[in-house]
Amino acid sequence: MSNASSVQATPAATLREQWQAATTVAVWLRPNDWYHPAVDALTEALCAGTCPRAAGYRLGEVRGASGVGIAETIDDVTVLYDLVAAEPGLDLVRSLCEGWADAAHAAPVQATCMDPESGLPTLEYLSVRLGETYGAARRHGLPVHETHCLVMVDVAVADLAPWRRMARSAAMGRALTSALLPGHPMAALGGGAFALLLERDGDLGERVRRLRDEVNSHATLLQLMDLLRQPPRIWIEPLPETHERAAEMLTHLRR
Repeated sequence: MSNASSVQATPAATLREQWQAATTVAVWLRPNDWYHPAVDALTEALCAGTCPRAAGYRLGEVRGASGVGIAETIDDVTVLYDLVAAEPGLDLVRSLCEGWADAAHAAPVQATCMDPESGLPTLEYLSVRLGETYGAARRHGLPVHETHCLVMVDVAVADLAPWRRMARSAAMGRALTSALLPGHPMAALGGGAFALLLERDGDLGERVRRLRDEVNSHATLLQLMDLLRQPPRIWIEPLPETHERAAEMLTHLRR
């Protein structure tokens, strides 16, 4: 048997292959850039039953340096732990976030329409989508406050360490996108606050209920319940008459 075949036959290598297959189906956005030797260190730690914190930090560092968002990074590791029927635990999530933050903060700052912590669009993006909504309402002669509304989600708690804030943002990004079908404009406002632009129709109450359920579900999955306001504050915010006033309102709510 060759050395390469021996490596492939190890439990850690087998787990790595299963992880890559599962994550590229479930969460990973660009399959070709998933593999890095840092993933081997984490699978080896899991198979050997050793502390995975150092491997988690290194993997987070690699992902942050590569421009991968913290939400996608945590989701990817969650897929691995699902394969071994375990939970990542706060220590690993902390190491992962700290590694990601150290690398991301060292990288050149680039303008983007996406918030790297939550994986959600920024306030500026939502403001553009609001402008489109107001324009469509004018063309059809409909008052926008009767057709659409903002749904605000506030899960803020005081004095969170940076890694805890990132973990919370990642969980919230996944929760909000899971609760709604694709195409609903939303944004991270910072500090545990989020905004979603929804239609005022007969399903609005059900969508708000799903939002609350998904927020609690993802917080439980990542053991982050103590990082979120309990219960999460979710409310419907009526839209003002003009886009300018709506933009001002969102800026006021930004943290």
